[in-house]
Amino acid sequence: MFEQMKELICRYVEVDPDTITRDSRFIEDLGFNSYDIMSMLGDAETEFDVEIEEEGIMKCKTVGDLLDYFGGQKNG
Repeated sequence: MFEQMKELICRYVEVDPDTITRDSRFIEDLGFNSYDIMSMLGDAETEFDVEIEEEGIMKCKTVGDLLDYFGGQKNG
């Protein structure tokens, strides 16, 4: 799932996929703006077959946070 997430991230921002870690922050480290994040999350819902709820997703600041959120959605 992490590799898929890196590919998805690279569709929205120009960053070397090898530099993306679970600790990478979307805005501060990867250069996302709010529009990019919302667009990426829409694609992520489809790609990872999850339903994103605004309340839960607002806590996701890093790539790892988002992956953990998706994992909880799939298991929940």
